[in-house]
Amino acid sequence: MSSDLQWLLLRNHNSFIVKRVPEGPVFSTEPGNLRNLHSYKYSGLANEKTIDIRDSSSGIQITTRKKKASTHSVHSARSTLTVRNRSGGRRSLGVAASLAKKGYRADLRAAALGRVSAIIATQKEKKPTPPKKVRGKKALEA
Repeated sequence: MSSDLQWLLLRNHNSFIVKRVPEGPVFSTEPGNLRNLHSYKYSGLANEKTIDIRDSSSGIQITTRKKKASTHSVHSARSTLTVRNRSGGRRSLGVAASLAKKGYRADLRAAALGRVSAIIATQKEKKPTPPKKVRGKKALEA
């Protein structure tokens, strides 16, 4: 089945659609959707070549669809690559950019890099907040 026909069947009827505001943007929580927007370009279900980037306990997990996989196979058609946390942010960004560029979806390169950098930012430890300084009359009293 062509990806255009799949999108026509899935676009109004799937369980991943998130409609919050009646006239606002429509989001999607499907796997493989890098921007979480409900559109054909970013759809992880309708497109044959998808890149899924997730956070895992061992690092950043990048899942791609194999080139010569059957359309009926789901789990065996996917190839998973894990970039370890200790490798650093630049390596994670480079791996994601090269996978997006290598014939998968060059148009999703910026979205893949954005997803990886957001995951890296959430993995970093936050700096402790400094104690508040007492000012004004309270500083004179102390």
